[in-house]
Amino acid sequence: MIRNFSELATDESIKVAREALEKNGITVVVVENGQQAKAKVLEMVPAGAEIMNMSSVTVDLIGLAEELNKSGKFNSVRNKLTEMSDKKDTTFDGKKLGAAPDWTVGSVHAVTEDGKAIIASASGSQLPSYAYGSNHVLWIVGSQKIVKDFDQGMERINEYVFPLENERAMKAYGMASSINKVLLINKESTAGRITMIIVKEKLGF
Repeated sequence: MIRNFSELATDESIKVAREALEKNGITVVVVENGQQAKAKVLEMVPAGAEIMNMSSVTVDLIGLAEELNKSGKFNSVRNKLTEMSDKKDTTFDGKKLGAAPDWTVGSVHAVTEDGKAIIASASGSQLPSYAYGSNHVLWIVGSQKIVKDFDQGMERINEYVFPLENERAMKAYGMASSINKVLLINKESTAGRITMIIVKEKLGF
């Protein structure tokens, strides 16, 4: 029986996924709610750090994007990219800047109980930093994103996440979204590079 993809994972499912993720080189922190997740990120990221929040309903929802970009406490890459866009400077330099910030904050679309993370994207802009570019990757993940395996993860993306993201894109940009690129993280070889904060609260899609 396929679990309702909007339903929070059980404590046992979180435990199984956490153990598998940590065996695969991904540090896991479990918190009760979005505000605890936000506080954990702000605790981990040093003042003045170069950081970019990737497009994420989760990050926006908990007020973290605003803190990173408007508080003045951090070196915001997104602010730099906005300035470049305002100046019509959409050159390759902007792509390089967004591909390898020192710190990256975002989310994923599915987490499997055998320790894999799956991210789908229309443009692929967040994928380089997640896969390799950033020295520090922080993912905030509502526990409803935990699934049994890769196949169920892709089903979640296609059947649940995409319709919601497509609706959001139409409202925000006036254009449809699409699943053009998918990143699968099987394992992280650099100890401490990726931290996943699993939240026992429904956040994002």
